[in-house]
Amino acid sequence: MLKVLWFLKRAEGLSLAEFSAWWEEHLHMIAERQQPQLVRYTVNIRATDDDTWAGKPADDCEWDGVAEQWFSSLEAFEEVYGRPTAAETREDTLAHVSRFERIIVREITVLP
Repeated sequence: MLKVLWFLKRAEGLSLAEFSAWWEEHLHMIAERQQPQLVRYTVNIRATDDDTWAGKPADDCEWDGVAEQWFSSLEAFEEVYGRPTAAETREDTLAHVSRFERIIVREITVLP
């Protein structure tokens, strides 16, 4: 199993509510375009711009959201991101984010 984490920073001038609404509206389209290779897709969006909750690090987090994608293999991932629809998805994403990064990770589950 291959797991990919995408970190997104919303575009300048876009409120957290607008960013969240855009992503929630488009996540189903993204998942549909990546079928059948996409095994699982989870989106995590920042809860608030005003984080004063316990455990907050000294520096503000620059990311407004993290997407988690699971693929059965590297080949499945490359097939999805090599499709013509990947360019459309990327273009739409770039219109709503100021930057994004991804890492491919090895997941270790502690509790089921």
